[in-house]
Amino acid sequence: MFSRKNKLLLLKILSLFSVIRGYNILMIVLAQYLASIYILAPDLPLKEVILDLNLFVIVVVSSLVIAGGYIINNFYDAEKDLINKPRKSMLDRLVSQRTKLTTYFVLNFISVFLASYVSFRAVLFFSAYIFGIWFYSHKLKKVAFLGNVVSATLAITPFFAVFVYYKNFDTVIFVHALFLFLLILTRELIKDLENIAGDLAQNYKTIPILYGVTFSKACITILMVLTLVPSLLLIEYFDIGYMYLYFIACIFFQIGFLILLIKANSKKHYVWLHAILKLIILTGVFSILLIDIDLVLNRILH
Repeated sequence: MFSRKNKLLLLKILSLFSVIRGYNILMIVLAQYLASIYILAPDLPLKEVILDLNLFVIVVVSSLVIAGGYIINNFYDAEKDLINKPRKSMLDRLVSQRTKLTTYFVLNFISVFLASYVSFRAVLFFSAYIFGIWFYSHKLKKVAFLGNVVSATLAITPFFAVFVYYKNFDTVIFVHALFLFLLILTRELIKDLENIAGDLAQNYKTIPILYGVTFSKACITILMVLTLVPSLLLIEYFDIGYMYLYFIACIFFQIGFLILLIKANSKKHYVWLHAILKLIILTGVFSILLIDIDLVLNRILH
């Protein structure tokens, strides 16, 4: 049996894992490696990509910076989250604000130190990324639309780091990136609808608060329709293997999303819409494997 002290320690570890959203970071790590193998460096041998120490360091540094980003975001949103996410907020509060800040600075210091192994440019890149996350959490998050765009940009930055490393400028990569960016931007606007109560209490100038729910839904609808463009382009004009099945499925999910959006009028509805977008993004990570199914089968058989 665990002693009371050990139980408290375990709860604090779970609390910190909740704050840094460890499950999200694990998915980003997987997505970076799959994108590297199948999209960014498809001509390199699988072993060479997986065992690339520079890529490993870039992925680790990205994870540390993202974890620090979640911590500083949680630090600034502590009061708002008490209203919007009371259960998660109670778990997150098991770790003191001082401990969170200390962890934030330690993670960022380690990330910059590790980035120096790759190159000085990597140090500059990740230092700018750290500053961008802090500035977004401190200032830009409260600015309508600009905050949403910056948040979506910061979310795809880890993939940009790998993209720069491999220096692959194929058009298909930009189309994939556009699809992901538009999906994440749509998710950010849905989160604003989901979190109206807390945002209003903390004087956040989000789109739903400034312009109303109807206008927000119109913006989301436009973004979702725009997301269909890269989906159709990837299906019709690029060689993406069996991944085209994923984008066909996405079109149906997006149509269903728009139908539900029209009917949505409560936080519960917006939570469901948010879940649909998360499902599309999550399945998108694993669907990267479909780009070259022969590579997957060969690794299983050998």
